[in-house]
Amino acid sequence: MADRLAQVAGHLSATHSRGLLNGEVAIITGAAQGIGRSCALLFAKEGAKVVVTDLDEKKAQLVVDEIKLAGGDAIAVGGDVAADDFPQRVIDLTIKTYGKLNHIINNAGFTYDRMLHTTPDDAWDIIIKVHVRAPFRLVRAAAPYMRIKVKLVVTGNKENRSIINVSSTTGLHGNVGQANYAAAKAAVVGLSKTICKEWGPFNVRANTVAFGYIQTRLTAAKEEGAVIEIDGKKVALGIPGGKSAATGGDKSGSTSAYPGIPLARGGTPDEAAASILFLASPLASFVSGHTLEVTGGQGI
Repeated sequence: MADRLAQVAGHLSATHSRGLLNGEVAIITGAAQGIGRSCALLFAKEGAKVVVTDLDEKKAQLVVDEIKLAGGDAIAVGGDVAADDFPQRVIDLTIKTYGKLNHIINNAGFTYDRMLHTTPDDAWDIIIKVHVRAPFRLVRAAAPYMRIKVKLVVTGNKENRSIINVSSTTGLHGNVGQANYAAAKAAVVGLSKTICKEWGPFNVRANTVAFGYIQTRLTAAKEEGAVIEIDGKKVALGIPGGKSAATGGDKSGSTSAYPGIPLARGGTPDEAAASILFLASPLASFVSGHTLEVTGGQGI
């Protein structure tokens, strides 16, 4: 028994030293900053080869440079996830470079807030296009490389493959001024569950992460002036009167600063990335069709 325990301990130690995602290939959209950037750096640290995609190719390349400087492997792909040619271009480059695909992290997105009765069609359409249509099309394009027949055995080595779609508590509970965003983020929950049921027999897991308050440019003060350009139109990001992204928000620990969050603070992009890593890793090998709420206890 002692010899067996030592063998198991040695195997776990060796696996950990190589990283949770050793040799695996991951596409991460919206990976030039915020949660996506943290995710790309963390996945690379855990041994993954990372395809860093973002609307801003120069910023994506900076993330790739950072990964390579740390001894990792990554490539940058610039472009709009909603563009018709984007999915096939990313998949083709991934397969050409690395020969396989293990994970897709559909993280790219932004907010275009309006009260429901003042929301124009274009504000509705672009949010649905980026948050629902784009992930669907990227996953569909990856089908030939992920819907691969495997021998369904309880033990033995199987290729670790997963789809993780990023949602929000807004998609679970709704939010004032975000009818478009709420609808889109609710839709990806259904998308993940459907992928789980259709692709489970191919040993592909599909899960959703629903984030609460994470300190990114989407939750920073709108007065800071962060914008994103969509179809030639500048869309302001952030929350009116929100907390400063530059300072990481209020760090006083006062519960009044973050009402409704038992941990009395916002989450960091690194903490958000860690939850995505968990779902992608073998630690979650029997987790599929699940929506993981990462909220600091908010909403319980």
